[in-house]
Amino acid sequence: MYEKLSKSANEILREKSLNKTLSPYAFRDEYAVRRRTDTHDFSDYLRPPFVRDADKIINCPYFARYADKTQVFSLVKNDDVSRRSLHVQLVSRIARTIGNALSLNQELIEAIALGHDIGHTPFGHAGERVLDEIYSERTGKRFFHNVHSVRVLDKIFPYNITLQTLDGILTHDGELPKPEFVPIKVEDFCEFDKRVENSRIKKEYVKSLSPATLEAAVVRISDIIAYLGKDRQDAAKLNVIKESDFTPTAIGDFNAEFINNLTVNVIENSLDKPYIMLDKAHFDGLKTAMNENYALIYNSKAVKNKTDEILAPVMRKLYFKLLENLRNGEKTSPIFSAHIDYVNQSHYKRDLPYEENPADDIVADFIASMTDDYFISLFNAMFTRHEYKIEYKDYF
Repeated sequence: MYEKLSKSANEILREKSLNKTLSPYAFRDEYAVRRRTDTHDFSDYLRPPFVRDADKIINCPYFARYADKTQVFSLVKNDDVSRRSLHVQLVSRIARTIGNALSLNQELIEAIALGHDIGHTPFGHAGERVLDEIYSERTGKRFFHNVHSVRVLDKIFPYNITLQTLDGILTHDGELPKPEFVPIKVEDFCEFDKRVENSRIKKEYVKSLSPATLEAAVVRISDIIAYLGKDRQDAAKLNVIKESDFTPTAIGDFNAEFINNLTVNVIENSLDKPYIMLDKAHFDGLKTAMNENYALIYNSKAVKNKTDEILAPVMRKLYFKLLENLRNGEKTSPIFSAHIDYVNQSHYKRDLPYEENPADDIVADFIASMTDDYFISLFNAMFTRHEYKIEYKDYF
């Protein structure tokens, strides 16, 4: 069931491809804003502002760690199951397809997509839930991966990323679908910083965030499109479900149909409009598909119970051990040798030396930066005797 663009939409796109003009609603390079006016960040025709952002993100030390971070299924050895690196590429590809059709700023779209999950924890959303629980108990503040992605690129590694890219990363949350996204402009970094801080304090506030550009809105809907059917494919490969277990809807039955039909519908309903929109039938189909993913995959015993039972006590034990080492100034501890010293190797201008950050922030930064394998290796190295059985389901 593959939908196609209407003749009128196809004709509009043909004309646009010939003229190669940006939409009047696209974000234009000349309005990009950075925190600092460093001369080496001045744009030119070779490297416009959002190309520079994408270059900075892809060269961030934490970018390579996407490759060994869980998308949905943890503690499974299977090269065919998605890791976060593949998810980021899928989001970028889908978003650029939509952005190209809508004549939006492709480079801004790519920068947001590449950076949107760089602050994600090991073990996917299970890791995020546990780290949030510990961190909020300790500090009264919340840990959300989208907020932490901003922290990685703006504070831990202060790359002087544009306000527009950081806003798209902050507001990308693909767990919160809407039928329509109307950009709400963010005036400056002062306003943006308030949004970030409010997001760390109030759980409901982070849910209310809206993208400031159409490009950011495209990445947000593309995040959903990218994982919705792919997670079902992965679940079927691991015999958690069958793809036929789900209800057919207006968006189709399978991943390829989801991607095609939702992409087509977004373009049809958003062409030459100051918003990004799905029609009611497709949005209802998307919501139904998301709800069934939660019921049959994300909250299933095969995913949630298994990971949470192992992860919660292990992460808590590691968190407090690292915190103790940091407070005692134990320089041989990995919190110093593998994290603080590593971060300080990047010689960027910081508002304050990294090691002067609050202790809980430094520990949370370190744990969030870890890959799944690194987390397990570090835990086993720091606790040579423990009662937890952490093992992967092997290929055979």
